[in-house]
Amino acid sequence: MDIQIGQQAPEIELESTNGHIQKLSEFKGQKHVLVNFYPLDFTPVCTSQNCGFSIDLGLFDQFDTVILPISVDSKYCHHAFQEKYSIRQELLSDIHRKATHDYGVYFEPMNCSKRAYFLVDKSGIVRWKKIMDELKDSLSVQELLSVVKTIADG
Repeated sequence: MDIQIGQQAPEIELESTNGHIQKLSEFKGQKHVLVNFYPLDFTPVCTSQNCGFSIDLGLFDQFDTVILPISVDSKYCHHAFQEKYSIRQELLSDIHRKATHDYGVYFEPMNCSKRAYFLVDKSGIVRWKKIMDELKDSLSVQELLSVVKTIADG
């Protein structure tokens, strides 16, 4: 599926590292959501990005935005990853790859997701997206905050 700007975001319903089933719709009317698909735990770029999110969670909070990091790793792998690097945000396990397929970011050669970002506003509408061409590519926290600020102020 190719997600278009302006369309309703597909529902996400995945288990988080705290054992809670996290639904995207839980934030409707309350928070903007940065949905971040990333390939795999414990890889250099994914580690750097999740650690950066963890450090700067408060900056996203200032714009009423929550981050939902999603990968195809199991909740057990996520828990070890979160613990090893003191990652504060909950990580969501898409082990069955449903969200990865629903958002059109499945990367078949590695059976994981591409690195991708979708900014969903408080009404559940996709306002911005970026799917990286290479798994090793990512956007910085500052680049993402700039987009979040634009949408939040809009």
